[in-house]
Amino acid sequence: MYEEKRKALISHLVRNGYISKPDVVRAMEKVSRHLFVPESMQKYAYEDYPLGVGLGQTISAPHMVGIMVESLDIKKDQKILEIGTGLGYHSAVVSSILGGSGHVYTVERYPELAESAKENLKNYQNISVIVGDGSKGLKEYAPYDRIFVTCAAPDVPPPLIEQLNDNGKLLIPVGERFMQDLILLEKKGNKISKRNLGGCMFVPLIGEYGFR
Repeated sequence: MYEEKRKALISHLVRNGYISKPDVVRAMEKVSRHLFVPESMQKYAYEDYPLGVGLGQTISAPHMVGIMVESLDIKKDQKILEIGTGLGYHSAVVSSILGGSGHVYTVERYPELAESAKENLKNYQNISVIVGDGSKGLKEYAPYDRIFVTCAAPDVPPPLIEQLNDNGKLLIPVGERFMQDLILLEKKGNKISKRNLGGCMFVPLIGEYGFR
C-alpha cells in the first residue's frame, strides 16, 4: 500500500516540476516517509502537505523537501549540516544522495524529537543527531559544504555563514514568524550571493540567533 502511494507522490513531484535530478528522485523513492511520522499520521504520509510530529513541530511537505534538496545541489561525499531534525526524514533523503563518505550532522533543540530521530535513523551510518541551539550552527564539525535550515529565522544567523565552506551553499527560510522567503546563499571567498526561491511557511527557529 505505502509503496504505491510513494510512487504516486514521486510522480506528482516530477510532473509538477518540484524535482527533476535523478539522484533526488531516487532518494525520495527510496526513503519511506511513513516511517518518519507519528503512527497516527502514517496514512497521510504520502500526501503533499506538512504533518505534525509533536511539540508544535512539523515534517515539511514532500514538495518543499524536494525543492530544498534540488536547490542545494548536493554532491557525493560532502559534509552537510541540517538545523531542525524533526523525526529525521529530510536527513534520510540527503543521506541517500551523499554516498559512503559523506556525512549529515543534524541539530534538534527538543531532546524528545532527537531521540525519536535517532531511532528512526539507526540504519543510516552517515547521520549524527545532536541536541542543541541550531541557530548557532555546530562549530565542532565546521566547515560544511552545505547547510540547510528547516525552520524560519528573522535573519540569516551569522554563525551559519561563518561555518559554511568556501563555494558552499546555505538554504534558509527568512522572514516573519508565519511567512518567509526561502533564501539560497552561496559563499565564494569573502563574497556572499543571495537568491530568493519564493515564499514559504516554516515553524520558527528558536535560539540565540532565531526568534525568542
